[in-house]
Parts: sequence; C-alpha cells; structure tokens
Amino acid sequence: MHRKIAGSLTGPATKWIVLIAWLAVAAGSSMFASKLIDVQNNEASSWLPASAESTRALDKLGAFQDVNAIPTLVVYERTGGLTEADLAAIEAQAVEFAGLDGIDEPAADRPPAVVSPATAEQIGFPAVSGDGEVAQTQVTFDFGKDGWNALPDAADEIRGIAEMDGVNVYIAGLGGQAADAAEAFGGIDTTLLFATLGVVILILLFTYRSPILWVLPIMCAGIALFTSEALIYLLAKYADLTVNGQSQAILTILVIGAGTDYALLLVARYREELRRHEDRHEAMAYALHRAAPAIFASAATVVLGMMCLLFAEMNSTAGLGPVAAIGISVTFLVMVTLLPALLVITGRWIFWPRRPGFRSPEPTQTGLWAKVGRRIVPRPRRVWVGTSLILAVCCLGLFTLDTNGLATEDTYTKEFESITGQKVLVEHDLVDQSNTVAVVANAAQGDAVAAAMTGIDGVENPKAPLVKDDVAFIEAAIDADPSSPAAFEAVSSVREAVHAVDGAGALVGGASAFYLDTKQAANADNVLIIPIILLVVFLILVALLRSVLAPLILVGTVVLSFGAALGISSVLFKYVFGFAGSDPGFPLFSFVFLVALGIDYNIFLMTRVREETMHLGTRRGSLVALTSTGGVITSAGLVLAATFLVLGTIPVVFLAQLGVAVALGVILDTMIVRSVLVTAINMDLGGRIWWPSTLDSEDHHLSAAEIQEPIETVH
Repeated sequence: MHRKIAGSLTGPATKWIVLIAWLAVAAGSSMFASKLIDVQNNEASSWLPASAESTRALDKLGAFQDVNAIPTLVVYERTGGLTEADLAAIEAQAVEFAGLDGIDEPAADRPPAVVSPATAEQIGFPAVSGDGEVAQTQVTFDFGKDGWNALPDAADEIRGIAEMDGVNVYIAGLGGQAADAAEAFGGIDTTLLFATLGVVILILLFTYRSPILWVLPIMCAGIALFTSEALIYLLAKYADLTVNGQSQAILTILVIGAGTDYALLLVARYREELRRHEDRHEAMAYALHRAAPAIFASAATVVLGMMCLLFAEMNSTAGLGPVAAIGISVTFLVMVTLLPALLVITGRWIFWPRRPGFRSPEPTQTGLWAKVGRRIVPRPRRVWVGTSLILAVCCLGLFTLDTNGLATEDTYTKEFESITGQKVLVEHDLVDQSNTVAVVANAAQGDAVAAAMTGIDGVENPKAPLVKDDVAFIEAAIDADPSSPAAFEAVSSVREAVHAVDGAGALVGGASAFYLDTKQAANADNVLIIPIILLVVFLILVALLRSVLAPLILVGTVVLSFGAALGISSVLFKYVFGFAGSDPGFPLFSFVFLVALGIDYNIFLMTRVREETMHLGTRRGSLVALTSTGGVITSAGLVLAATFLVLGTIPVVFLAQLGVAVALGVILDTMIVRSVLVTAINMDLGGRIWWPSTLDSEDHHLSAAEIQEPIETVH
C-alpha cells in the first residue's frame, strides 16, 4: 500500500504535476519571503512574558515616558581636549538633530528630545568630561512600535551631521545598540544564505562525485526555504508570531542543513534501488517506501521537539518553535515530493560520471564502515564502555561553562561603534544617562520609595517622584552597561529596597530590568523544557522502533553526546576564543538542536537495523545497517555541521557559540555515537535491544566466518 502511494507521486505523469505545483508555490512564495526581515522584532522588551516584573512596570510607565522612546547618545572625543569651536559646532548640530524624523518635542514635564552640553545642566545631565576631552548629546527618537527597525537609518543621518575633523564621533546608548544590532543581522537574508549554500555545494560535490547531481538537492532546499519564509512572514504579520534576527538565521541554517540531510538519505536509497530495478520509477517507489518512514520520523522528532519551545516563558524562544517547525515541515514535504519527481525526470544520467547501472555492485559493502563494523564485532562491550568513558570525560568541560549572560561589549564577536562609545564614556567618568531604572509605585508612597532607592551602590540618587493618576514615577541612572552583571546587581538591589516599602506596590522596569528578567526567564525555560523534549523524543522512538529499551539507550547516547559537545565547546569558548561567557538561553538552544538533530542519525541507523533484523537478525542486521548508511549519514553530518558553523559569519557571540556547539555535537553523533557506540551496544545486546518486543528472539553471536562474509542486505 505504502509503495503504491510512493509510486503514485513519481509516476510517468504525476512527476510533472508535482514539479509544476511546487514551481507555482515557489513563485508565489518569493513575493513574501523577502519581506520576512521587515517583520522582525529585535526589541528585547517584546521577548518577555506578560508576567515579568519589567513588563508589568512597562504597562504603567506610559503616563510618564513614551515606551517607544529610544535614547541615543552622540559621543564626541578629541585627544587633548575639545576646543571652543568644537563645542560650538556640537551645539549647532544639536539644532539639526532636532529636525530629524522621529524627533518630537515631549510634554512639558518631560526632558527635551535633544539635550546638548549647553542645556544639560538644566536637567542634571553630565555632558562634558572633567578633562574636557569628551562631550555627549542625548537624542531621543520616537518612531512608534517600529523604532528599532528605523534606528539604523537615523544613526546614519546623525553620523552625516556630526562628522568633524579631528573629533571621533560614536553613536551609543540604546539607540546606538539598536543600530549595531541591525548591522550585525544585516546579512541574514543574503550573506548567510550564500555562505551556507556555498559550503553545502562543496560537500555535495565531494560526496556525490558528480558535477550536476548537487543541483537537485540545492534547488529543493531553496524552494523549501522560500516557502517557509513566506508562511512565517504571513504568521508574523497577521498572527503576532515573534520573529527576530536569531530565529531567521537559525531557520536558514536548519532548512538547508536538514533538507540536504533528507536528500542525502533519499538519494542514497534511490541509488541502491537503481541497482536492483531496471525501471527508475519502480526504483523510486521502493526507495521512497523504505526511506520516507525514517525521514518522516526524523522530521517529526525535530518538529515536535521545536514545538516544545512553546512552553517557554520567553516569547523569543517560544516564537522559535513554530518558526523551526514550519521550516522542517515544509522541507520534509519538498524532499519527499519534489526531489523524487526531479530524480525520476532526470533519470540515471544525473549521477554521471558514476551512474548506478542495473545489477551493478554496491560499493558500500567493502567500504570504510564495513571495516569499522567488523572491528567492533569481536569485543563490542569493551568498545561501547570505552567510548562512553571518553565522552563522559569530555562532559567535565561543562564546569567551565558560564551562562550568567553577556554585557553589551561582550555580545558581539567584534567591537561595534556603540560599544566603543560606551567605553569612552566610562573612561572619562560620564554616566550613560540612557540606562535608567524606572520604578512605578502607589502615589502615597512615592517619597518613601525614592528614599529607599537613595544610596544604593551602582545607582545614582533618584529624581523627585512624578505623580499622575495615583501613580508615582521614580527614575535613577545606573552606572553600568545595561546587560552587565553590575547592572543586574543594581536592579536586584533596587527591587529588594522598594519591595520592602509597605503599601507601595512598587514595580521596577528599565533596560537592565528587562535584561535581568530575560536571564531569569531563560533559566526557568532550561529547567522546564529540556525534560519535556526528552520525553517527546523517547515516545517517538518507542512508536517507531516498537521497543522500550532501544529508545532509552538511544536517548541516553544523545544526551551523553550533548554533554560531551557542550563540554568541549565550553573549553574552546573560554580558552581558545576568549568569550566572556554565554547567553542564558545557550544551553537550551544547544540542547534542542543537538538532541532533535542528533537523534536523527540514530533514527536513520536504527530503522535500517530493524528492517534488516527481520531477515538477518540483530547483530548481522546491525552490520548491514552500518555499512549501508555509514557513508550517507557521515555526509549528512558533515553538511549539517558545516551549515551550523556558517552561523559564525554573523558577528553575534550567541550564534557563533551555537554554531560551534551544534557542529561539534553533530560530528560526535555521526562519527562516534552512531557509528561506534550504538553499533557496539547493538552487537553486545543483540535481540535484547528490542525488549519487550520479540522481534529477534533467536539472535546469536556472529562467528568469525560470519564476520568476514560479504555484508549484503536482503529483500
């Protein structure tokens, strides 16, 4: 029945219908895919749940400050001191800043939108350093909800106005950080895509040894990506799906990497069947019938694993779940419909110069993985115990992992302008007034709350409370980078102090409060979601393999692989790359991708083991499965590892770390866990691996003669 369904998709007539249908979908998707970057939301405050204290504070801050206001600092520096002419030019530039788009004069009870050195003293804003070398002008933009996307152009306009001979000018503050973030993610829709495709094409050329076969998987991956991006754009625009720069980058990598993996598995099985069947349509029907269940199980594991992210408190993390799930679902559909259609349309010549002729020998029977399997068979227990101990030692590197978050200056792999400007302000004892702690409380307790905030380390003395509609607003500057540990400590101290004021109902917000709440939410997500994903993966494996013991072992091996990959990565981050630490969400994201993707290779292997066990027994079937799938799974692992490493082209520490960790984990999974550890366990346990199933109740140990026999599949 399943083979008939598979054959109907790639029949002499239906293959053309499938091709035309997907080309039509691709044409329609192209109109929306390019717009995905326009609906990104990279504002940190939008990533938090409504229950976070900073989010609840934000709801009450609208009466006192525009929640869409983005304070931006223009920092001027001249070695030896700014001249009178410099200061006069700065004042003239401030007048020009006031005429820029997004600058509106605020209400009378709020600071002016542009604060220059000449007007700074009126509101207590330190604008010129004591040594006279540095000055700053604060420019507050308000572009509405789209402010963070509009900041890059605004920053360019400021640079054009502020250019001065002999004076270094930096755009800093929250506005400068927003502009730099936009620059960091600016290559997602072009540079990242082309870099990923370039890497994948090189690996496919090496794998297929064909100058033309690689075109089909790449074409299918491209259509899958455009279709996914179009769907996600529509959901982000009309269904409030949270999409940010990180999730779009991960989508690109995931679709191309996973899609190529699925293509490698299908093409390898199709090549096998072409040697057994003279008619290519019949060969594809058998190939789809046998490969599609494993591909479906793999895709379902990733999709359900990603959907577990919906349980996350962080909106950005929860938003990644549907984004990745849509990408994988579309990719699966493309690879089991369009790719088979293209393969049967083109015929055997697409494999040139190594065309798989009818009844030609199967080269994998005497290859590397056949030799590896034969080396494992005599002493499988010694192999899997030794391999497990080595991986466990690698896990010790986890003790070097620091997930307490990154300061702004440590967030990127290169120093952006806003970071340089912030350092200049710190070096010259100028407080970045754009980073404040904002407290709202009951009006009757406003003075008491302000008093409680006075004298806290790292926090300037608060301004006098402003009262509107029985709500008091108290604001104070924080003497630290918004996302630094010092700022988090200051926010925690303020919260402890104001929460102790009876009857105040105080809520603490501001940029640093947002970052602190983000860290706490990410830590909570780690504890909640990781066990859920493990349970989901286990249940999928139980349903697929019809066993309990095998899924338990497979999940255990992937977790061990995850720990080893993260341990090695942590050592590299600290002692080789010199990263200051990791984002609190890094362990969860790494776990999701390594477990969901790492289990794929075990699924590819174990579904083949189960298929061969019914004819050959578990131990012999394991040898055949390793020999048949070893090359394609290794190639798939190399593709996925290489695509994730491409994340390093984006100058964001989180993405660079994620790319390295996932790449290491995938290499461990394909080269060691799947090929050595799992195969050795299969050889050791034999038919018991299928417990409680009696699939192979008569399994026996292989004799020396059986080990040396040709490793051939049975159909």
